[in-house]
Amino acid sequence: MGGVLLQLLRFCFWALLWLTSSVAVYPTGAPPPPPVGTSEGAAVIDGTTPIAVTDDDFICATLDWWPPEKCDYGTCSWGLASMLNLNLSNKILLNAVKEFSPLKLRLGGSLQDMVIYGMDPHQPCTPFVKNTSEMFGFTQGCLPMHRWDELNNFFKKSRAVIIFGLNALNGRVPLPDGSLGGPWNSTNAASFIHHTVNKGYAIHGWELGNELSGSGIGAKIGADQYAADVISLKKIIDNIYHGFPDKPLVLAPGGFFDAGWFGELINKTKPHSLDVITHHIYNLGPGVDEHLIDKILDPSYLDGEASTFSSLQGILRSAGTSTTAWVGEAGGAYNSGHHLVTDSFVFSFWYLDQLGMSSTYDTKSYCRQSLVGGNYGLLNTTTFHPNPDYYSALLWHRLMGSKVLSTNFTGTKNIRAYAHCARESQGITLLLINLSGNTTTEVFVTTASAFAIASKHYIPRTRFNHVPGFQRTLAFMREEYHLTAGDGNLHSQTMLLNGNILHVDSEGKIPTLKPIEVDASLPITVTPFSIVFAHIPYFYAPACR
Repeated sequence: MGGVLLQLLRFCFWALLWLTSSVAVYPTGAPPPPPVGTSEGAAVIDGTTPIAVTDDDFICATLDWWPPEKCDYGTCSWGLASMLNLNLSNKILLNAVKEFSPLKLRLGGSLQDMVIYGMDPHQPCTPFVKNTSEMFGFTQGCLPMHRWDELNNFFKKSRAVIIFGLNALNGRVPLPDGSLGGPWNSTNAASFIHHTVNKGYAIHGWELGNELSGSGIGAKIGADQYAADVISLKKIIDNIYHGFPDKPLVLAPGGFFDAGWFGELINKTKPHSLDVITHHIYNLGPGVDEHLIDKILDPSYLDGEASTFSSLQGILRSAGTSTTAWVGEAGGAYNSGHHLVTDSFVFSFWYLDQLGMSSTYDTKSYCRQSLVGGNYGLLNTTTFHPNPDYYSALLWHRLMGSKVLSTNFTGTKNIRAYAHCARESQGITLLLINLSGNTTTEVFVTTASAFAIASKHYIPRTRFNHVPGFQRTLAFMREEYHLTAGDGNLHSQTMLLNGNILHVDSEGKIPTLKPIEVDASLPITVTPFSIVFAHIPYFYAPACR
């Protein structure tokens, strides 16, 4: 009798586990592990409370200033992608931005601290000219106000949300330590901001400077002086936008993370002078590096960037400030990236992992370098046709809500797993990235509480599965989006969604991104070198109510 009761209790336990989750763990005596070439694992998600919250418009991309003469390693990859010469009448470009509704656009880059704003009609407004003796190889350039009108007309039609990077080097003088000192001369910038307001142009935020923090890139400014300049910018914005119900954000410094420098800037601008602290990420090294793909596919290497997010989060939490963190620019590999790597399918492994990782550390927005231009654009520099990462970004934007859930993957280290509350729908969305080229992984999804109960009562084995017999009683379905490379080639610039090629039509319209429906009783199959977004509407997550 005791044996029968024990079996009944086990049966009831597994039934309860299956009803609250789509996974359970086999006790001792489970079937043998799967054959070589396949593996199984569990995505364990704690849906009790969010661990972080992003902006609703978390996805952001950049537009840069680089002229066509910008070259790296003998290759000139920018073409007509500058804010000064971009073809704003291109239908594909307009449609690509409109699909996000909204897409944040951060306007800036290396040359932004050499831009003057053409406010004086009596002064010539000349473009950048190549000059190797100047910083970054170009002379000072000018933004004509007629071009600013054209840009803002495009932003309005595309419903983009704009962050503008201001020139922070005006008025500086060299110091003995190699940095630039003296207060920021804000006269030209303030006139430009005032003009922008008078024209009725909507700016979501004004960012001061580009890569001048810490040791700087090309130039550097001390944190103490930078903090004073941020406070000056805040006063300018408060004055010019006086009486407005909503004022633009103040962002800074748009540079590489340096814990001491960033900590000083935060402490000297708290509690309310600096809305957003922005940092840049190029953790893969130079675009010419021949080992970029090795780094992208190495889970240990990808994990390395977590320390930056964690350190900045810790500084903000301990500072007693309202300042939040954004990634203001991230192209992975600096000096314009690497053709057929940073603009191909394989880069979505790095990009989506960055989006997932950064969001878990309360990063509010993530700006990809670039929307168009260089070898890391979301769009092709010449044709504006989407590169694979464009579709990865669009799926994230449509499926991943702002509430971030604690997610752990039990199984192979080659699976990266991130979960959010679903965007504007019930349940959750789970992102799975398979960095392995020779192993298909069957992924079962469970709540953290169900997994803890199973682990406590039974010795987990390498085999994960649900209790047979319940699949017929639960008429649940989920939606899956499987992303793979064209012809199975990681260097391909063609992306397949559920086996179908994604491409714009003859009218320049972005394709519809349709999921497949899958029986909830089945595991999520993540094939080698593939990415899966799975919308699971029935997953029990109180955080998502």
